[in-house]
Amino acid sequence: MDTKATLAALSALAQESRLSVFRLLVQVGPQGMAATKIGEQLGISPSSMSFHLKELAHAELVTAKHEGRFVIYSANFVVMNALVGFLTENCCGGNVCSPNGVCITTEDAQS
Repeated sequence: MDTKATLAALSALAQESRLSVFRLLVQVGPQGMAATKIGEQLGISPSSMSFHLKELAHAELVTAKHEGRFVIYSANFVVMNALVGFLTENCCGGNVCSPNGVCITTEDAQS
């Protein structure tokens, strides 16, 4: 992921409603959820939901597919993983990181 795409993704997520929408879609998984259901679950009005989903789609964090008269939105896990990878690319100065996020030096990892 390049810097421009990273900034677009972080900018899209830097708003409470959009972050909530994205986290919900990550929890729901690849099957996704209709925009109306997302709005109902999070208490976001349809006009606001449309705006937030457009911003997330512009940053490629969500994908949309038509199923009948509904638009189903899903988290774009490829982009999400690329974002996390970009943010952690040089984690711990090249040392192995433990699962709890604490850096472990190369010497500690060999013990």
